[in-house]
Amino acid sequence: MKPVVHVVDDDESFLRSMSRLLQAAGYAVRTYDSADDFAARVDAETPGCVLTDLQMPGRSGLELQEMVAQFPNPLPVVFITGRGDIPTSVRAMRRGAEDFLTKRSPKAALMEAVARALERDADARASRERRRVTRELLDALTQREREVLAGVVRGQLNKQIAKRLGLAERTVKFHRTACTRKLGVSSAAQLAILVRESGLTTNDLDGRG
Repeated sequence: MKPVVHVVDDDESFLRSMSRLLQAAGYAVRTYDSADDFAARVDAETPGCVLTDLQMPGRSGLELQEMVAQFPNPLPVVFITGRGDIPTSVRAMRRGAEDFLTKRSPKAALMEAVARALERDADARASRERRRVTRELLDALTQREREVLAGVVRGQLNKQIAKRLGLAERTVKFHRTACTRKLGVSSAAQLAILVRESGLTTNDLDGRG
């Protein structure tokens, strides 16, 4: 799915010029004359980024940023405004804005900011997909396998895991082998990486979370 640059501004002439500039650079572009218009028409699942003015009738650019942050796949935001100020730009950046530019900024700076925002969105989506797939794999483990896996990720030896769970050491080895087979890895280090990518903790795995 081709990413879309969503341009939000109440200045119609700016929307036209920005749309032409971005389309000439090969981007897919959609324009909106307000944050409410954006909220009503945006496809929140489409990859991309938001290029928005700061001060607009109705909801402001900062309010739009807050709204976008609640999407299942939050879109990176680039502010481009004619009435920016340092305190506001600091607030925007602290909330995760990709950049804060004025409408007098060089076109190169704008294009660089859009490119960074789209790359950030692609990286974030790939990370979320890896997390989803990894969690599905972990969910397929039995509870006992998850408990053994938690011990492995903590760096415990088989005999330590066996003692903690009240199992025979050979039983721990059996479950450990089942974990590596189901998860498609071959080492404790790789198991730890998978758990980290899932966003789960060892306490989550063994029911202590």
